[in-house]
Amino acid sequence: MELLGATASPFVRKVRTLLEVTGYADEVTFTPVTAAAVGQADTTLTAANPLGKIPVLLRADGPAIYDSRVICRYLDARLQLDAYPEARLWEVLTLEATADALMEAGVLMVYEARFRPEDKQFDGWVEGQWTKIDRALDVIEARWMSHLSGPMDMSQIAIGCALGYLDFRHDARNWRGTRPALSDWADKILATEAMRATMPTD
Repeated sequence: MELLGATASPFVRKVRTLLEVTGYADEVTFTPVTAAAVGQADTTLTAANPLGKIPVLLRADGPAIYDSRVICRYLDARLQLDAYPEARLWEVLTLEATADALMEAGVLMVYEARFRPEDKQFDGWVEGQWTKIDRALDVIEARWMSHLSGPMDMSQIAIGCALGYLDFRHDARNWRGTRPALSDWADKILATEAMRATMPTD
């Protein structure tokens, strides 16, 4: 199998971290590609995913699959990773969805500054994206710490990648300042071997 992606993408990091955590990183070749929010994406990528979005998983026994949640579920089923334990499946899926929404909002904030002309950028829209992030982080701090402190599953991987992206791209927002429990948890998971192996780079 082959994973198309970029090292800066938190969605790609989520898939790569799952493979690292479970010891299957060598089962999937990672191939960097360019996913352009504006302009032409890598033709290797668009041939596999007409949307031009990453990550994409290429398989010998079927068509390419995407996005990160679909890929993670597929790898979990194929490699029997037990990343989505049945006993707490709905909690895991809810936290993974929350993490994906955090990452999406954070990426959109970056795109607004990077790809739109300065006179066309809408500060209110950017702040609206951060408000989503802010609310979600408050809820995780208030309601979900006991789950995150439990056995490793896809929810910890996804939330860890989301928080790592906030550190990477939005550190000036100081998301950690009012969330000591979540900040401490992030320090621990981001220091793990799997997370260090998948650290984002530009």
